[in-house]
Amino acid sequence: MPGRTFSFEVNRVSSAPPEVLFRLETEGPLWSTWGKPLIVQARWARRGDEDPDGVGAVREVGLWPVLLREKTVEYEPGRRHVYTFAGSGPVRDYRAEVFFTPNAAGGTDLRWTGSFTESVPGSGPVACAALRGAIRILSAQLVKAADRAGVSGAS
Repeated sequence: MPGRTFSFEVNRVSSAPPEVLFRLETEGPLWSTWGKPLIVQARWARRGDEDPDGVGAVREVGLWPVLLREKTVEYEPGRRHVYTFAGSGPVRDYRAEVFFTPNAAGGTDLRWTGSFTESVPGSGPVACAALRGAIRILSAQLVKAADRAGVSGAS
C-alpha cells in the first residue's frame, strides 16, 4: 500500500527586498549563520550546473552526524527556489518551494511550502508536524537575518 501524501505551508513577511532573502536561503553555507538553533553546520556537497547556487546544487545542513542533503531542482533568482531531499531522508518524495514576492511596503512576502509521501504507514502526521515546525523556525530566522541585513544596507 503506498503511503499517504502530506503538505504544509508557512508564510512570513520581511521588510527586506526579495533578493536579500533569496540569497540567504539559496546560498548553502549561509544557513549556519542564520539557521541556528536547527542548523549549526552548512556546506556545499555539490555546486550547481550553470549557477553555483542553482539547479543541481546540493547543500548539506544540520548538525553532524545528522546532515540533510537538499538538491536544488528549480531556481529563479530573487523569486523562487525549489529543492528536494537528495539521498535518504525522513520521508519520501519531499519537495519544498520557497516563494519571494515583493509587497506594497517594499519588503517581501515569503511563502515556504513542502510536500512528501510518508515512508512508513501512519508516520505522516508526525513527520508533517516536525517538518512544518522546522520550517516555521527556519523561516522566522531567515526573516530576522534578512531584516537585519536590510537595515544595515548589506545584501
